[in-house]
Amino acid sequence: MPAYGFHASHEQFRPSELLRLVTAAQDAGFDRAMCSDHFAPFGPEQGESGFAWSWLGAALARTELPFGVVNAPGQRYHPAIVAQAAATLAEMFPGRFWLAVGSGQALNEHITGERWPSKPERNARLRECVEVIRALFAGECVSHRGLVTVDRAVLWSRPAEPPPLYAAAVTPATAGWAASWADGLITINQPLPEVRKVVEAYRGGGGRGPVLLQVHLSWATDEQSALRQAHEQWRTAILGSDAGWDLALPEDLAEATAYVRAEDMREHVLISSEPARYAQWLHEYAELGVDECYLHHVGRDQDAFLDAFANHILPELR
Repeated sequence: MPAYGFHASHEQFRPSELLRLVTAAQDAGFDRAMCSDHFAPFGPEQGESGFAWSWLGAALARTELPFGVVNAPGQRYHPAIVAQAAATLAEMFPGRFWLAVGSGQALNEHITGERWPSKPERNARLRECVEVIRALFAGECVSHRGLVTVDRAVLWSRPAEPPPLYAAAVTPATAGWAASWADGLITINQPLPEVRKVVEAYRGGGGRGPVLLQVHLSWATDEQSALRQAHEQWRTAILGSDAGWDLALPEDLAEATAYVRAEDMREHVLISSEPARYAQWLHEYAELGVDECYLHHVGRDQDAFLDAFANHILPELR
């Protein structure tokens, strides 16, 4: 049976409110949590984007939950800084922090003013960052020159055990590529056949460790409200392919998704007013070999979502 976690969406809530919500999620029965690491929201309607690493320290101290974050080292973040941040959290909260890394999105990385690389180059840069981070976790003095540059870096404060380093992947190709170096995989909900392909590519490539799934959902007491809030709040986040990774501003994503109809959201977000439907969907994902599910309610009323899932969904899943 998978573990069920709460996804804390920095794009949609002020950091102080998000801290309250994650403590409420713990009280509601969620047994873990994760958060995004963005510099900007996907769209202007979301309206927030707090600094994940500051918030994670407060959230780990405030709750007893394990936490993770999806990060993109190599441009906005130097890999040595990512390693230092992750090592500090892992030392302060042993066994409760994981780090997932991906190749990034121009929405967040363009702020450095550097050229935005192609996907193959971003993957190569990510692989170098992974090697640097692992060496720093191991206590080595690291110098490296390639797509990233490191000069005699040493982590002076390290945990007894380094945090697991997962790969973030949306496509089977990326999942298969990551299988050789990752301690686990995190992906997002897609139609079941697509998630199956991602999981099979990772496992088939020799991928070890747990498979994590971030599930975007929109619950409300009536179907039309659930559909409307999915369209209003998460339309700008559904772009995959190179278009989604290469657009730089929230306004660009809003323009690119102006054509998206409310009904189109059903391909990207689980939408229903029926609690039993969510239990069915999540059981189906579990059967694909998913070890941890992180539920992201894309609507604004998080308290109603937590109450509904605490009373109707989590007991059914368990």
